[in-house]
Amino acid sequence: MEKTRLLTIAVFALLLLNLGTLGFLIFSRPQPMGPHGPLREPKHLIIEKLEFDKAQQEKYENLIVWHRGTISGIEDNIRQTKNRLYLQLIKDNVDTKTKDSLIEVLANYQKQIEQTHFTHFQDIKKICRPEQLNNYYDLTQELSRIFSKPPRPRHD
Repeated sequence: MEKTRLLTIAVFALLLLNLGTLGFLIFSRPQPMGPHGPLREPKHLIIEKLEFDKAQQEKYENLIVWHRGTISGIEDNIRQTKNRLYLQLIKDNVDTKTKDSLIEVLANYQKQIEQTHFTHFQDIKKICRPEQLNNYYDLTQELSRIFSKPPRPRHD
């Protein structure tokens, strides 16, 4: 009887341990890791670094809506243009003028994206109070790191 009781306790303990592990895995979301620690959403990072109050956060939310909408529209145009460009590969003889024209259009879209990002940060500067400008200047030093996409794996 002693062995049966010990076995029952061991099985029960292992069951609890497994349930605890599953609960931990399900309910704790690991933060994505970047090269310099956990990644955080840029919005929260900017609000924290610039120490925005509630009114500034509302203005910033409006800027985000405009920025995301503009970037999303441009990215849609990029996808469509890339599709048109790569459809040129189906042809036996690629029309060099069409190919070059589409690549030029893609370059212009990328230029629009960078201009939109730049304007967005100019607008953020406008909602900063004078005492927040030093934090804003510090933030500008980190922008390329914050907003650069992580390198993708190579496909040879």
